This record gives sequence, structure tokens and C-alpha cells, in this order.
Amino acid sequence: MLEDYSVLRFSFKMCNGCVQKEYPDRGNTCLENGSYLMNYRCCASCHQRDFVLISNKATEDEDGEEIITYDHVCKNCDHVVARHEYTFSVVDEYQEYTMLCMLCGKAEDSISVLPDDPRQSAPLF
Repeated sequence: MLEDYSVLRFSFKMCNGCVQKEYPDRGNTCLENGSYLMNYRCCASCHQRDFVLISNKATEDEDGEEIITYDHVCKNCDHVVARHEYTFSVVDEYQEYTMLCMLCGKAEDSISVLPDDPRQSAPLF
């Protein structure tokens, strides 16, 4: 029931029995904090379906990229449900966001820092 989760910056063992779907596609919804409880089945350790707490939250800045990581933990038995990673950076004229978490899913978004997003403008001809 544990799988190696080496996609994140840390090698980490996580439980896949706590979630309904592993790494659901969340489109462009990137969570800097919080939990996607719609995907939470129950704790595979104590079998309770209660709140999921956030613990071991860390923020680091690596070459202009902000990286926020934390653990989703069962409120009742401290079982680690998933490891969450959120990144933010500015590339050229765009703010780039990514999220990767077994519970919350995977997502990425890009938003222009300009008043009018050049990608959204209509062609003149």
C-alpha cells in the first residue's frame, strides 16, 4: 500500500489507501495550502474519516522559485496521507504555478503579469 514518491524533491513513502484517486488532474487549480477532501477516502491506518491536518510545512526559495511543501496528516492517528508540493515562479512575463500531491492532485497554471495577456488577444487579421 506504500509507494515510492520520488517525483518531489524529497524521496518519501506515502500511503495510497487513503485517497480515492491518486494524483487527480485538477486542471489549473493549484493549492498553496489546504486539502482536497473530496478525494479523501479515509485514513488507511485508523479507518476514520475526519479532518486532514497540515504539518511539517516548509518554504524555500531556490533560484527564484518559491517551493512550499507540507504533509497531509490524519487528525486522529498522525498517519501521513500525502506529501504536498506547490511551486511559484516568474518566467518572462508570466507567473507560473504548479502543484503535485497524491491527495490534492496535479495542476499547473500560468498567468500574465501584464494588464492584457498577449496569449488571449485576438489576431488582427
